[in-house]
Amino acid sequence: EFKAEVNRLMDIIVHSLYSNREVFLRELISNAADALDKARVLALTDETMLKGKEELEIRIRVNKEDRVIEIVDTGVGMTHDELASNLGSIAKSGTSAFLEQLQQSEGDASNLIGQFGVGFYSAFLVADLVTVTSKSNRDDKQWIWQSDAHDSFTIKEDTAEDELGRGTKIALALKADASDFLSTDAIERLVSKYSKFISFPIYLEVQASASLEDDTDEEKDAPEDDGDEVAQDDDALKIQEADGKPESAKEIAYEWKRLNDVRPIWMREASEISEGEYAAFYEATTGIKEPPLAKTHFKAEGGVNFRALLYIPAQKQQSFAEVDEMEKTGIKLFVRRVLLKDAFEGGLLPRYLNFVLGVVDSDDLPINVSREMLQASSVLDMIKRKLLRKTLELIRSLMMSERSANEEREDASQEKAQDEDSDEVADHDSQQLDSALSGKGGVYTDFWKAHGKMIKFGVLEDDANRERLAKLLRFKSSKCNTSNPDSLMSLDGYVARMKEKQEYIYYHSGESLEQVQQSPFLETLLELDYEVIYLTEVLDEHVMQYLADYAGLKFMAASKDNFKFAEDDHKMLKKRMKHAKVAFKPLKKFISDIMPEKVSKVKLSARMTKSPCVLSTVQYGYSAHMELVTRAQAFHDADAMRVMVPKEKIMEINPFHPLTLKLLDLVLEDPTSSAAKALAEHLYDAALVSSGYFVSSPKEVAERMTGLVADTMGVDYSQLASAEDIETRVPLKAPASDDMGADESASNMGFEPDIDLDSMDLKGGDAFAASKDEL
Repeated sequence: EFKAEVNRLMDIIVHSLYSNREVFLRELISNAADALDKARVLALTDETMLKGKEELEIRIRVNKEDRVIEIVDTGVGMTHDELASNLGSIAKSGTSAFLEQLQQSEGDASNLIGQFGVGFYSAFLVADLVTVTSKSNRDDKQWIWQSDAHDSFTIKEDTAEDELGRGTKIALALKADASDFLSTDAIERLVSKYSKFISFPIYLEVQASASLEDDTDEEKDAPEDDGDEVAQDDDALKIQEADGKPESAKEIAYEWKRLNDVRPIWMREASEISEGEYAAFYEATTGIKEPPLAKTHFKAEGGVNFRALLYIPAQKQQSFAEVDEMEKTGIKLFVRRVLLKDAFEGGLLPRYLNFVLGVVDSDDLPINVSREMLQASSVLDMIKRKLLRKTLELIRSLMMSERSANEEREDASQEKAQDEDSDEVADHDSQQLDSALSGKGGVYTDFWKAHGKMIKFGVLEDDANRERLAKLLRFKSSKCNTSNPDSLMSLDGYVARMKEKQEYIYYHSGESLEQVQQSPFLETLLELDYEVIYLTEVLDEHVMQYLADYAGLKFMAASKDNFKFAEDDHKMLKKRMKHAKVAFKPLKKFISDIMPEKVSKVKLSARMTKSPCVLSTVQYGYSAHMELVTRAQAFHDADAMRVMVPKEKIMEINPFHPLTLKLLDLVLEDPTSSAAKALAEHLYDAALVSSGYFVSSPKEVAERMTGLVADTMGVDYSQLASAEDIETRVPLKAPASDDMGADESASNMGFEPDIDLDSMDLKGGDAFAASKDEL
């Protein structure tokens, strides 16, 4: 047989098994709930089980003066031998033995909690001395078990007059450093956190009022206190005189407050629960008054059994900046209605779904004896997979619900349009997939506003469900009403609206919607009626890179050098550029020669109609917007930046712009012309800014801009003006403004008035008009 030193074993259980000492109350209440459940089960076959004490409940009392916490239940109680066996034998579980008996008789043990036999010893986390008083119907005597967690324990008959009738009372004499638990607020918080869904009522003795005058009529008529009556009557008040106070002093009133009013509605069938009950439970458990957007309540059976009730809040509960702390999931994990963990490593749902709130309750979870860590197992993996699938289905149902509602409106308008314009009817089918384009948002639009960023984050993290998540994405595009925040598009809708022979899904990124719309990269695209997705959030470009393609179509960045139009448009534009390729060869060489440190390549481009040139990046490099985002990061890697953001850009020239034609003429006349070089640099500066890039040398750009303005105005800005030049421009008298009096006008310009109007004898409008004429 194995041998163990009792002192050492108890020390391990008390100090190493549990990492958080507050769980002592959870364990003791769980044991009490088991005792009550045993009484309930036995009462089904034994009518005398509940005789004399039919209430099945738990009551907690805090005695600050004696530093004692009492937990009393009206469960089955224990005999002398059961006290010695269950509490005297470490890891001996009375619940486990009861389960074995029920399995033989096929009884219902679904509500029993404790099975390891060590939960009771968590009491020694906070107590120096534990006293257990118990009375069982199977024994005429009431017994007291007592221990200080050292070598031994004692059991003796309870000869006191205070009889329990049936049940168990645990009295904890608290340690010196456990004074925090002497507060009724602390006890209420712990019960609410861990045990508020226990099936049996839990009462806490609390102070009912500040004081009562002992000479009031109420006190004169009040019945005498009886301790047993107080313990059994929910509405009873207990009156205590403060120690050392005279009889005329104020007295403190106590009452029993129920701590677990909220019922675990997830244990009921969904068909039996009203929407009002779901809403009330959501508010009670989350503290959020605004109704949720959606909910799902289901029971999983088969490989693993569990129940779940999940909610999607209407508003986001945390900022995206807290993504590193998203292990604190909003789903609480219960085992037989006792909270196991509200935050643990890995979570029950992926991090990007941590906005989902709710509860999961399972009887099959393998937990260690401290209930604080989940053991890695296939059971837990199955629970995670089912929760993820159900959550994504719930989000998709929101999308489909909004689409259906909007399609009904579209169908009504289609019937009206059939008699008016056949073209509108033909376009209806392609618009149905993006009914939100018109700005008629719905429940999914509200969801996207609140949690859309997290779905984008999921595209980056969840490889297995990336395709499902892509269908949930929403963006602004050139087909949207950009002034309406509810006007959004989906990728399915984009594909349905694509031009004939279009092979790519086009997108462009920028700091703001206005910047993207006005980008020179989109001039030809929009003119040819291509739809372009507008990306304005930090995650957007990463999402496109991770998706790579959708429905067999590649994503194409409008600012990359590998940009292509649809086949027909490409042929048309190529034909238009036929002569330009030959004509602009000298200019391409000229720009490459004078700006080798800025330009890696010069090419002609048809993507612009109004702008002379743009600067594009290589296919796998950072776009202008991505470069700015990366530079803004506190710990960005400078070496990686040099690889992904090369200093040299690709300069694309619009051969049909008058400025580029003028530059070509200057180069053809004199390849060494300073005017040609200056114009090329100005065009590069303009392209750098209009393309959205970071300006690494703003001083040089500003100097060139200043020189251009000076040349335009015919000013030699290299020669500074002298004091005499400024003096000659000083007016002799300050001109009076039409909107101001002479005094105010002159003083605002820094001059003293030559005439003191206050000293003049102005007796009427004519006199004043004359003085103005003189001025």
